[in-house]
Amino acid sequence: MKRIAILGATGSIGVSALEVVAAFPEHFEVLALAAGRNVERLAEQVRRFRPQLVSVAGAEEATRLRALLEDDVARGLEIVCGPSGPDAVAGHGGVELVLTAMVGVIGLAPTLVAIRRGIEVGIANKEPLVAAGALCTSEARRSGATLLPVDSEHNAIFQCLSGQRPEAVRRLILTCSGGPFRQTADLSTVTREQALKHPTWSMGPKITIDSATLMNKGLEVIEAHWLFGLPAAQIDVVLHPQSVIHSMVEYVDDSVLAQLGTPDMRVPIGFALGYPARLPLPIPRLDFARLAQLSFEAPDRARFPALDLAYEALRRGGTAPAVLNASNEVAVAAFLAGQLRFVAITELIARTLDAHTVQPTDELETVIEADRWAREQAQTLLARGLGRP
Repeated sequence: MKRIAILGATGSIGVSALEVVAAFPEHFEVLALAAGRNVERLAEQVRRFRPQLVSVAGAEEATRLRALLEDDVARGLEIVCGPSGPDAVAGHGGVELVLTAMVGVIGLAPTLVAIRRGIEVGIANKEPLVAAGALCTSEARRSGATLLPVDSEHNAIFQCLSGQRPEAVRRLILTCSGGPFRQTADLSTVTREQALKHPTWSMGPKITIDSATLMNKGLEVIEAHWLFGLPAAQIDVVLHPQSVIHSMVEYVDDSVLAQLGTPDMRVPIGFALGYPARLPLPIPRLDFARLAQLSFEAPDRARFPALDLAYEALRRGGTAPAVLNASNEVAVAAFLAGQLRFVAITELIARTLDAHTVQPTDELETVIEADRWAREQAQTLLARGLGRP
């Protein structure tokens, strides 16, 4: 029985993780959950999994949650709120694995709390490794924590590296669906509705837009650098529209190991939750006989400059990736709100990155300040009319 806590329980990753938990009640016990303002969904989760501790955004949400719960459920439940709530969930006694899936810089502090405990930490959100990769990995080495990647691509590489010697690795190959505009020559008139129609995955709006710009793959390059300790020159990206091969590792003897599977996030989530065991997940199996083809293309870096922006941020190091990530969040939100053209998303990020003076990321406060600065700078550029439709 593995005792777990989930940061971001009511989001898509948290919901899928609890589906896996529900399918294997003999393997998992949910001790703590952190959510934000979706107290209705959290109330359902509390009734079903009976955690000891939950965290919500504020006092109003805590009151609403308590009112939604039956007396016998609420009686044994501790409810905390505010910025320190997720820290309490990540640090809850008895928890053996923390799945961190909180969106934004707010997820950094509780992720570090979990890492410093020296336990298993399943990382599903990008911020810990993109914005604070040096800090997270150094703390993991110090505490002995195991970082388990939940992103399908990094999870695939983690599996392909199992049992192999690091010096035998020639390069990591991250696969990418290419998003909805892989074959679209002119991106100048892209609409919100078009960008949200992902051809393969069902995801939230923000990550769907990141897929359309290929920024998601750029952020994954930065994550892969910190997770697997390889320089950018040994991390490549290839488009694979079918999304069956989730990523690959090429070795010095020219052999390539690939991880294949049905494009369903419950697979990498289940792998991380059950690690080192594998769980017989209740999802459709991959039918090789019905696969028409597996095709690959090089990404068009001229049409999708976000990929090179990420490599450049990784080259600059320090706080540059945090600035890249934060300005991207501002740009995507502005595009979704109709305030920024699609092709101007990367322009806003590049302008913000160029205005930044890089600092070392030895302390969490430095990362948080870089994130704050980048958001302010990006908003200033928007206010001046950059990329306005």
